[in-house]
Parts: sequence; C-alpha cells; structure tokens
Amino acid sequence: MFEKFFKLSENRTNKRTEITAGITSFMTVSYILALAPNILTNFKTEGGQELWNAIFMATCIASAIGMICVALIANKPFIIGPGMGPNTFFAFVCANIAAMTGMSYIESYQTVLCIVLFEGIIFIIFSVLSVRDKILDAIPLPVRTAIAPAIGMMLINIGLGSNCGVRAEDGRTFYVLRDFFGSLTPSFAKANMGDAYASVVLNCIVVLVGFFVILILSLKGFKFSVIAGILVSSVFYWIMEFIMFRRNPFEVLFTSSWKPPVKDLVDITLFKFNFHGLMQIGWLSFITLLITFCLMDMFSIIGTLVGVADKVGMIDSNGKMKDTGRPLLANSIGIVSGAASGTSTLVTFVESAAGIGAGGRTGLTSLTTGIIMLMCMFISPIAAVIPAPATSAALVYTGVLMVSDLRRINFADIASFVPTALMLLAMPVSGSIGDAIGLGMISFTIIQTFLGNAKKISIITYVISAIFLIKFFLIV
Repeated sequence: MFEKFFKLSENRTNKRTEITAGITSFMTVSYILALAPNILTNFKTEGGQELWNAIFMATCIASAIGMICVALIANKPFIIGPGMGPNTFFAFVCANIAAMTGMSYIESYQTVLCIVLFEGIIFIIFSVLSVRDKILDAIPLPVRTAIAPAIGMMLINIGLGSNCGVRAEDGRTFYVLRDFFGSLTPSFAKANMGDAYASVVLNCIVVLVGFFVILILSLKGFKFSVIAGILVSSVFYWIMEFIMFRRNPFEVLFTSSWKPPVKDLVDITLFKFNFHGLMQIGWLSFITLLITFCLMDMFSIIGTLVGVADKVGMIDSNGKMKDTGRPLLANSIGIVSGAASGTSTLVTFVESAAGIGAGGRTGLTSLTTGIIMLMCMFISPIAAVIPAPATSAALVYTGVLMVSDLRRINFADIASFVPTALMLLAMPVSGSIGDAIGLGMISFTIIQTFLGNAKKISIITYVISAIFLIKFFLIV
C-alpha cells in the first residue's frame, strides 16, 4: 500500500528509511510543542494554564493535519507547524490589541485567530489560482540559489543558539554560540553565566558529540546516521545530567500529566473566532494586519520550499521550481486548520531539511511525523525527555549540508554574489527567511537596474521588491 501510494521505488527510498526520517524530523521540531504555547501565552502570564493547554492541543492537532495534507496531497517530506516568527508576531499583536481595546488577552487571541483564518483562505485561493507559483518564478536565480545555503546558516545558528538555550535563575538565557564560544575566556564565561555555566558547557559538549557522531557515521555510509547521532548524544546527556546535577532525566515521565486537556481546547480556542473583536480594532487595522501576516508568512513558506526543493526533485534542468502547487495548497489548508483549532500561522519548517538529510523523500516522512505529533496529545512527556542539544546536533549537521550548496553560486560575478552575501548574513541574524529574501530581491533589482538590465527584470520582481521596501521602511 505504502509503495503504491507514496511511490517509494520511484523516489529511490523505502518504508524503513521514510519512517526513520519522519522520527528524525519529529525530534528536531518537538521543541515547538512547548515553545509555541510559551510564546503565545508569554510563559503562562497571559491567559493562564488553561490557554496554554488549549494552544498545546491546537499545536498537536493543526501540525498533524497540515503534515497529513502534505503527505496525501503533495507526497513530499515537508514538516508543518506553528513557526517561531508567526508565534512571536501573533503574541505581539494580541498584546497590542488587548491594550488598545481593553478586551481580555483571550478575547484578543480569538480576534487574531480570525486574521489567521482569512490569511489561510487567501492562501488557498492563491494556490488554486497559481498566484504563488508566479511569485516563485519571479524570484531571480541568484536569489533562489542563495536561499538553501542561507537557510543552512540559519539552521546552524538555531542549533547553536535558540534551540538549546539555558535559562539562569535570574531570568537571563545563555546560548552555546553567543555566550560560550563568544566569550573572551572560560573564566569570563563562567563569571558571566553564574549558575547556568555548567549546563551551557554540557549543552556544548552534547551538540559536538552528536554532530561528530552523525558526520562520521554519514561519511561511513550509515543510512540512519542522523537518528543514531540524536540517540547517542541523548544517552550521553542523560548520564551527564545525573552525574553533574544529580537530576533524574526521566522525572518528567512521572510528574507530568498524561491526560490531554481537551476541555481547555474546546472552551477557549476550538472554532472560537471573535469576529466582533475585528469590528473593535477597525477595518484599517484589520486590513493592515492581514497584509502584514500574509507578506511575512508567504515568503517564509516559499523560501523554505525553495531551500529544500533540490533534495526532493523539485528543481528542473533550468534551475526553476516545479510541482509547487500541491505543497503550497497543503500548507494553506494547514493554516486554516491551525486557526480553527487555535494556534498561529502554520509554516513549512526549515527543520524539514533534517528529515530529508536522513533520507526522507516522500509524504510517508511527513505522515510519520504528523502521526507522532498527534500522539503527543497523549504521550507529550516522552517528547520532553529528548534533550534539546541532541536535536541541535542534527540541525547543525543539516545546516552544513545546505551551506554546501554555495558551490552553485558564481563567486566571480560580484553582481550576482552580492544578494547571496546579504542573504547569508540576514537570514541567521534576523531569523526571518522572508525578510532575507526581500533584502536579496531589493539588492538584485537595484544592481541589475543600474547595470542597464532593467528590461530583463520581470514586473513581478519589481513589485515584490517595492513591497519589501514599503514593509522595511514605511509600515510602522
């Protein structure tokens, strides 16, 4: 059944590899199960435990629906869930609407869900009419070629940064790349981090152990090197956590609730659209927010697809994208399901590259991840046992593989390389795929215009560049 539906042989893969890739993908994105509710409730200070529970359930359900749609509609190994950028912006808008109108945070949250719903409907229409396909075609080749290595740099930054941060007792958060490797001396790092220093050192060692296990096994031709590296580094972390801190790494299995908080989901977010709240914020604010959401999320989703497309046969001999309609439609359906269940915009995760790096080539990978995500409503404590630095090792390794795509770029042509250089810097620093693409588009358009190639640039390219200029400098 799997062979026929997912065309495994045609894609040069097998059921075992696809399921392993799906598990690998889950491990690298499992952080979102706790992080999305934390961001959207400001660590439970807004909306309380009940809203946190509802968002956790919505994250599991919407992510599973999105990935099942990708599997059944597009047959691609893409992983879908509430993105970090959309989560942060969603929470920011909620807080501002609550302050502006006097409504409660939960009422404001339900209002913003309406905006996400309209965004998803617009994206579905765009997918059916192939509007986003035209936007993809309008992205110049130098910019398109730079997306994969720029995402690679972003993955390395995430792996050594936000994915394995350590929160100190005074509330500060420290990261491996910035605070450990970025310190002048070990003694300065220890004095600066205080009680968090030992945990940061452990995280650093675990990331490096996992990375080199994955790398060496991969170089030796071992198919399941990524998941093996995650497991080896996880075991190492559990042992060291017990030795260094006298903590039971499996304590969460006995202290956490295994009962899914369905009641909170039904009472607070499931189909709880506050259309009256849209009237309170006014049509101008609503339209402005809708355009901002659409612009930010559209290029984030498109950018990720472009970044991983070559690995799954979505690039033709001319370097152009193909078969993009179905993945974009599946993602759009996921956005609507996310709004209906109660979470922020669903995007295609850059961590999809980890599953692809583990051999995933078909929708069976995303189906596997989706099923595990759905099961997390009942087995979430098990996901919490996997240490973040172990998954960081997979992200760093995947990032290195994607950076290797720099070989496609013509370094001798400075006019083509400038957009690449800017994107390589902007994507990991800003954390936004869309904004980095925008910067690349603007620089490409300016350079080519002044080189006398204005007529060779498509109208859509000019329009996209102009929209990003407005977004960067005029929208306040």
